[in-house]
Amino acid sequence: MKNKINLIHQNKFQIKTTHADWWDYSSNGLYFITICTKYMQPSFGILNLEEVVLNRVGKVVKTNWEKIPHYFPFATLGPFIVMPNHLHGIILIEKSIEIQENKPAKFGPQSNNLASIIRGFKSSVTIEARKIDFEFAWQARFHDRIIRDENELENIIQYIYDNPIKG
Repeated sequence: MKNKINLIHQNKFQIKTTHADWWDYSSNGLYFITICTKYMQPSFGILNLEEVVLNRVGKVVKTNWEKIPHYFPFATLGPFIVMPNHLHGIILIEKSIEIQENKPAKFGPQSNNLASIIRGFKSSVTIEARKIDFEFAWQARFHDRIIRDENELENIIQYIYDNPIKG
């Protein structure tokens, strides 16, 4: 019976990852990140004349994003924007050679990688935000893009800066 259930449910409830299966997300690199609120609720503020006006929860998001390098010293933040219902940002992961050589297997413990950074960030924001708005929630996942060259980086930076204008 158990085998039949496994066959019936095999891959039915598994959500395919959006991450590149050919990339080790603990590797040095530049990443463009988008994190959204659940149901795209405007939990972080409003757009007013092409400018984002953050509310208390939005300020928590901004402050906690800025704290990422404190908790993950191998991470450096690039430009970012907190919009009413999402955040766009660039994270540079840059580890020393010693850390890279001693890192666990790709499918081992999930620490010191991009997912652990985002998980820690979302968790810290959720704890603080629910003190202000107990219904606050994130979308379950986040979107990332591995930035491969200078031209792509420049385009993404411009996209981040232009985001409030585009609404």
